Amino acid sequence: MSHPVTAAYHGSLIADALAMPVHWYYNREALDLDYPDLGQFCSPLKFHPDSILWRSEYDAPNEKGDILHDQAVFWGQRNIHYHQNLTAGENTANFKLARILYEQVNTAGRYCETAWLDLYIKKMLTPGWHHDTYLEEYHRGFFTRYAQGKDTRKCGIKDEHIGGLATVPALVAALMGSEQNQKLDREKIRQTVKTHVTLTHRHGNVLRAADCLTRLLIDLSDGIPLREAVMHSAGDWFSTKKATAWARQDDRVVIGRKLSTACYIDQAFPAALYLAWKYHDDFDAAITANAIVGGDNCHRGAVVGSLVGISQPQSLARWTAQLQHIE
Repeated sequence: MSHPVTAAYHGSLIADALAMPVHWYYNREALDLDYPDLGQFCSPLKFHPDSILWRSEYDAPNEKGDILHDQAVFWGQRNIHYHQNLTAGENTANFKLARILYEQVNTAGRYCETAWLDLYIKKMLTPGWHHDTYLEEYHRGFFTRYAQGKDTRKCGIKDEHIGGLATVPALVAALMGSEQNQKLDREKIRQTVKTHVTLTHRHGNVLRAADCLTRLLIDLSDGIPLREAVMHSAGDWFSTKKATAWARQDDRVVIGRKLSTACYIDQAFPAALYLAWKYHDDFDAAITANAIVGGDNCHRGAVVGSLVGISQPQSLARWTAQLQHIE
């Protein structure tokens, strides 16, 4: 029987896959028009009205930095969907990394920085391993430094985006679920997560958020109710008093006016905690709400999907059956 926190890992994958076609939509009218039914996994349309890929640049210094492969030709073009090559139920690149991290740690029974970095580099440099057109800034920064010959443990950048949390549920699930780690204590898990996230995201707030998410997942695996866990372990990020008042308003008002829909951790993490808190007892409603408010919904999904997923594991079956290549 799998460890309860495995549901958190699966929940994060589900939330990412559901949000994938509407990832980084900021025009909600366009989102509703393009995807009128987000009650199921969808493939993305080729046209993305809010895409800013045309403003992004990445020139690989040499073959050791070539992570875009055949997708480099789309950079600089307008209205290109970030995930144009993905199909319904498929995970984005950051969550594909979460999946191989889970497999590696679960198989080995422990986390090893060197082993992870070797696997990360190998997969990202393999043409066709992932199908995404866009790759986040932290990947580009890491591989620029790697191509320059820097020590792989020092290639991470000071990235402050919520994408840094994408692999946290997978790592916590693998650490807690391994038979070799049944006696692994809470502090050891927290330190391992910090070590891992620091390899790519050397930003204090991202590390704080990763630690907070780790503590919440451990709390929930111990049977603490989600709202109680959030109040106990996320007080520096989240106000129950504000959330109670906000809950009477539409989600697109709260996440749009009260909190930003964008990817910066100082706003994105509290927004994700809010959705998890509001929909603590309804997994489908939680991941759907996260998707339709737009913005960086895929990466918020690491938080929303994992927290509500571990709280409502009975709701995951129909979704996991439709995820592509689920373990």
